[in-house]
Amino acid sequence: MTHVSLTERRNPDTVNIDLMDSYEIARAINNEDKKVALAIEQTLPQIGQAIELIAQSFRKGGRLAYFGAGTSGRLGVLDASECWPTFGVEHGMVNAFIAGGDSALRFSVENSEDKAELARADLNTFAPVSDDIIVGISASGSPRYVLTVLAEAQKIGCRTIGISSNPEAELKAFSDIFINPIVGEEVITGSSRMKSGTAQKMILNMLTTGAMIRIGKTYQNYMIDVRLVNEKLVDRGCRFVAEIAGVSYEDAQKCLADCHNVKTACVMLRRGCGKTEAEALLQAANGILRKVI
Repeated sequence: MTHVSLTERRNPDTVNIDLMDSYEIARAINNEDKKVALAIEQTLPQIGQAIELIAQSFRKGGRLAYFGAGTSGRLGVLDASECWPTFGVEHGMVNAFIAGGDSALRFSVENSEDKAELARADLNTFAPVSDDIIVGISASGSPRYVLTVLAEAQKIGCRTIGISSNPEAELKAFSDIFINPIVGEEVITGSSRMKSGTAQKMILNMLTTGAMIRIGKTYQNYMIDVRLVNEKLVDRGCRFVAEIAGVSYEDAQKCLADCHNVKTACVMLRRGCGKTEAEALLQAANGILRKVI
């Protein structure tokens, strides 16, 4: 008998979902979704280890790269693309690759997950070095694309992290840290875009957010390195500066207009110094605002 992974097994609680009315369908899905956060709770030690590993890499100038196929790849691209506006990091610090390339973001390229040559091509495009962190994402943990990426990355000397909902995932063998939330069978058999996808989204949020916090991209829980690229974000920056520096919104707005950087404005107002001195103080503290104010 062929072995069936956990992500492909039938959910006994939803076998009659096609007989349910719309409210009952929503309730059944919601009941299953409630299990996701509890499953992730069991993996917090591994998630914490991964956050620290990524932060250490960032401190050395290393990069983070996600690799996945289908839903997993799309979620990796989503998380990576949000790091630039959220934390003000340089493009290329957090990367993501999906089997089948950018066209697979909108249209399914299902057979791409089985192609090792695509994995090698994407890894070559990323051009990893030993200080980089490679994350393989897969609900089942078995696509050749992801396995090839992790195996080749380890040969180069990169540290690897595997994320899967299957305790018997093949990628575990190629992962220095294996994050394995057991979310159980999906509402619809095999539809790993559901609970498994939700778990992946939550974990990726934790990895990048946690690592950014560890390297000083926040002050308290303020998103202090926000890029001031539109009216909403400029307003947010002014509010942050006003609250942190204890000045009026108008004074914060004026200072921010002079220096165009939330951290710099906070230092200028709290330390009573000019832009050049504020920037020097931040540089000496590796950009960590708490060390300066």
